[in-house]
Amino acid sequence: MMNREQATALDQADPLTPFRAEFALPEGIIYLNGNSLGPLPARAAARVAEVAAKEWGEGLIRSWNSAGWYSAPRRLGDKLAGLLGAESGEMVVTDATGLNLFKAVAAALDLRPDRKVIVMEGSNFPTNNYIVQGLARFLDRGHEIRFVEKDEILQAIGPDVAVVALTHAHYKTAHLLDMAGITAAAHAAGALTVWDLCHSAGAVPVDLNGAGADFAVGCSYKYLNGGPGSPAFLFAARRHHASMRQPLSGWWSHATPFAFDRDFQPAEGIARMLTGTQPILSLAGAEAGIDLACRANAAQARAKSSALGDLFIELLESRVTGHGFNLESPRLAAERGGHVALSHPQGYPIMKALIEAGVIGDFRAPDTLRFGFSPLYLRYVDVWDAVAVLAEIMESGRWQEARFQQVEAVT
Repeated sequence: MMNREQATALDQADPLTPFRAEFALPEGIIYLNGNSLGPLPARAAARVAEVAAKEWGEGLIRSWNSAGWYSAPRRLGDKLAGLLGAESGEMVVTDATGLNLFKAVAAALDLRPDRKVIVMEGSNFPTNNYIVQGLARFLDRGHEIRFVEKDEILQAIGPDVAVVALTHAHYKTAHLLDMAGITAAAHAAGALTVWDLCHSAGAVPVDLNGAGADFAVGCSYKYLNGGPGSPAFLFAARRHHASMRQPLSGWWSHATPFAFDRDFQPAEGIARMLTGTQPILSLAGAEAGIDLACRANAAQARAKSSALGDLFIELLESRVTGHGFNLESPRLAAERGGHVALSHPQGYPIMKALIEAGVIGDFRAPDTLRFGFSPLYLRYVDVWDAVAVLAEIMESGRWQEARFQQVEAVT
């Protein structure tokens, strides 16, 4: 088992160590929740203040042109494209993940009008299921969702399937799906794919075009450190641009928005997946996090994230035994994303006790504790110390205290 001195030595040799200084991390906190909300990049606070004071305060409405506000969704999309295996002009940063999923699945269904089945993973993050269920009800054309789990996906893809809409890295267990293999199977059956990259972007290497993906969506506030509620992104392969249509056809997706025509004419290219006016302050904050992710060496980041997760599992199994935890994530790093999930019947009060002690993870009902291993700011010694805190909480029984039993609104 690794000792603390060995963990410190790994940190000293880590090529990603300089990135830690670019985050505003509170003293005394071990932050293992970057898989849910990444911490504040130091540049983000300064950039948002600059946009507010200078571009908005002084430039006023002129900044739509002079400060590049109008082009921001496509400019940030082009930055992310390089990180996620897309080409320039195939991605925009816009709206929320749910809205983008609605648009992407609707566009994919429109491209396969004679098919009525959508394949999804039933244990998906619920909003994905809710969004597609709502879309099917709204369309009222007989679409049905075929819910399966990871080992049933390939068998579920048949000649009646229009769209396969899946999450690359599972939000609870972190298991990874074979994007290239599933996409190839979908295409062989005549179906299209929509991939959710919320738990992949910035944590796991993604090659959208290499995998042949049709559409993809994802958020920017997890491993991309874009800030709470920061805009999401949407990818559409260039081969679909001329024929894809999405239902939220606002003025920013019009061919000539400032002509103010009465009737809609879609813009060319990825711009037709936009809808309306963009949240400029949020885009400014998100850009700082995106820039950090794009600067980092993706292979080094993945290797470190995997090693941190491996160390966490190793330490857990040697130092926190006999307390009822089960590993819910794949043991092999190649099969999991950037976080590790444990289950425990008393997972909620245990997580609350951890958070009070300065180790911040999160809880997902009914019994899952999640620990994210973001490679740009976490250290090996952080993992060692976090497991030490967990061991003390379990050995002392401190998690059983009354204040940890009260369920809060956000878990």
